[in-house]
Amino acid sequence: MRNFDLAPLYRATVGFDRIADLMDRVLTNDMAQPGYPPYNIEKTADDAYRISLAVAGFTDEELSVEVRENALIVSAKKNDEATGRTYLHRGIATRAFERKFQLADHIRVNGAVHENGMLHIDLVREVPEALKPRRIEIASSKTVDGNAVEAEQVAVN
Repeated sequence: MRNFDLAPLYRATVGFDRIADLMDRVLTNDMAQPGYPPYNIEKTADDAYRISLAVAGFTDEELSVEVRENALIVSAKKNDEATGRTYLHRGIATRAFERKFQLADHIRVNGAVHENGMLHIDLVREVPEALKPRRIEIASSKTVDGNAVEAEQVAVN
């Protein structure tokens, strides 16, 4: 098991305790979370991502994708199959699972598609207009006899 001392982070920063808690939770969950089902996470554009899970043997009705408390939760439960089948070899795992992915702020699920045994979940980062960088105009004022008069807008590059 990996142990990281995050005390220096707490001593040197203000307001980043959420990130430290997230790192601690991810490292703890990483040890406990099984490798089933296998998945990929890819960056498809500057602000777009795709999570692909191999879910062979599951139907759309047996799969569930939901977002709860900044976490994407993908789960599946196989419906009871008709008894009476005899398998000589059963290599396709259809056991129930629940996989959680922590989402960063402003990440939104754009959609999910289930095709050819793969579940593709598209995500997009949508930064609110208020948080985007913006340019501030600098005003210069002229003084006449020590009194400020009408300000001029001066653009700064």
